[in-house]
Amino acid sequence: MIFAVILLLLTLGSVLFHFLSPWYLTPLASNWSAIDDTLDLTFVVTGAVFVIINLFMVYCVVKFKYNKNRRAAYEPENKKLEWWLTGITTVGVVAMLAPGLLVWAEFVTVPEDAVEVEAVGAQWHWSYRLPGADGKLGAVASRHVSDDNPFGMEPDDPAGQDDVLIANSEVHVLLDQPVKFLLRSKDVLHDFAVAQFRVKMDLVPGMVSYLWFTPTVVGDYEVLCEELCGIGHHTMRGMVVVDEQAEYDAWLAKQPTYAQIRARIPGDANAGKIAYTLCSSCHGIQGEGNVSLNAPKLAGQGAWYLRRQLNYYKTGARGTHVDDIFGRQMAPMAATLVDTVSVENVIAYIQTLPDTLPEHTVTGDLDNGKKIYTTCGACHGLSGAGIAQVNAPRAAGMSDWYLVTQLKNFRSGIRGSGKNDMYGIQMRLMAEMLDDNAINDVVAYMNTLNGPYGPSVSAYSGEK
Repeated sequence: MIFAVILLLLTLGSVLFHFLSPWYLTPLASNWSAIDDTLDLTFVVTGAVFVIINLFMVYCVVKFKYNKNRRAAYEPENKKLEWWLTGITTVGVVAMLAPGLLVWAEFVTVPEDAVEVEAVGAQWHWSYRLPGADGKLGAVASRHVSDDNPFGMEPDDPAGQDDVLIANSEVHVLLDQPVKFLLRSKDVLHDFAVAQFRVKMDLVPGMVSYLWFTPTVVGDYEVLCEELCGIGHHTMRGMVVVDEQAEYDAWLAKQPTYAQIRARIPGDANAGKIAYTLCSSCHGIQGEGNVSLNAPKLAGQGAWYLRRQLNYYKTGARGTHVDDIFGRQMAPMAATLVDTVSVENVIAYIQTLPDTLPEHTVTGDLDNGKKIYTTCGACHGLSGAGIAQVNAPRAAGMSDWYLVTQLKNFRSGIRGSGKNDMYGIQMRLMAEMLDDNAINDVVAYMNTLNGPYGPSVSAYSGEK
């Protein structure tokens, strides 16, 4: 009897949990209400079966409880019961599968007026490509992928010259306009999923998959990778922003085409030297950094990373948090670089500065730091040289005190909290796993990495 009561309470509790739980579907923001209806029907069918079976078990436990004077009846065949069970099961399965098949048929049939957007997945970030005025996406190939051509664009394909390239994790789409996402992976299996749109689909290397939806509510919607794709899987976040026509047009006008990117004039180091005069007052004449002014070393850092950080300061993606004292100092300094040419010039000059190994100021447990850095090395490289393809800057040979400060800033949310700082958000999720001692340990180990210096700097061998 006790078992019957427990079973009855578990059944009742499960049903109440389903109806009273605060965790359910996110508010719908697309045309796929049919998916919600199908899911509700599945819950009804499976829920009814769950309740009936459990109540039947309770009945059997009570009705046929042990009685030493009663013998069990053996009945190996009961055709009437089998027909009933077969019929009821068939009805239940058809009730669940038929609506799903109808929705799937609609899901794979893309409207003719759908706008195409390509979402490119890579460990561990999203980027996007839109067709230009010709309405066609250009050819791409893995053999063309490089730091200067992260999309793998075919240089000689005329259809690709006006393609709009969005080399960050945020893309905008137009309200009430059907959109077809073409999904391409540059490395491993990924999965493009936006909960509010009720759509998801795997990205398989070597092929292009797709999904489509019509956004119906203006807003920002997070993109998740729902396929375990490596150590940074949980940080692979993106954003789909649904805009009205005016906002969408304004955003699109700011995005570069492939032809514009190829036509960019390289920075002028001589002109950048003049602009760097202001920078040198904190970062040093040789870009060596100055700990007393909280200015990190710049010399030797990747041009792509310097470019991104200056643009982050200029746009407010970085340097606006109330507690980011030194970041807020940098924001007005970056604003003095009034245009893209100015930014490229100062970066070109920084690239000419001598890459001198800074003095080490951080100590820690190197053995523990080496273990922790196994995770960091997946993005920043085992030698700490940085990997542009995963948006991870150089760590070896840079200002160690600055690395400690920034890891703590990421951990506390001072850095990486802005919605437009997608890669800062990734780092915040990683830094939250580290306490103060672990931060010192991993940065101390970074000091032992040879990075871009090659064999001239000895890497940690494991001895203390």
